[in-house]
Amino acid sequence: MSVTDRENPPGWFRGRVHVLPVRIYYEDTDLSGVVYHANYLRFMERGRSEFFRAAGIPLARLDDAEPTAWALRKLSLEFHRAARLDDMLEVHTACTAISGARMSADQKIYSGGALLTHGRVEACIITLSGKPRRIPESVRAKLAPYLVETDT
Repeated sequence: MSVTDRENPPGWFRGRVHVLPVRIYYEDTDLSGVVYHANYLRFMERGRSEFFRAAGIPLARLDDAEPTAWALRKLSLEFHRAARLDDMLEVHTACTAISGARMSADQKIYSGGALLTHGRVEACIITLSGKPRRIPESVRAKLAPYLVETDT
């Protein structure tokens, strides 16, 4: 990835919510042209990754003395409607909670303003051997301006 790509990640913030556009290609669908259910997880992963990137938060710290990376602890999904071939989606990512070792996100995928999928994610930072670590203060400081209240 070039420096320019890191400085200008895809998507934008609408208030405190990150919005990532995603086009549906043939490879995302089943034989009927409907998006395969597991691909919504991929779109949400991209949304979280670009949220972190746009907020200036590293996805992994592999060069540290004790390398760490973000990992999912909990995930729930609710499907409302299906996306189809050639649809243009928006993946909305909002940080809803930050605790000592966890960050929660609310993610919604829309097409033409209609809600398709709603996901709730809890992520944590772990070492490469799987041990949890506290979220560094520098990361908390970068997440804090994007923290939103939800009516979940």
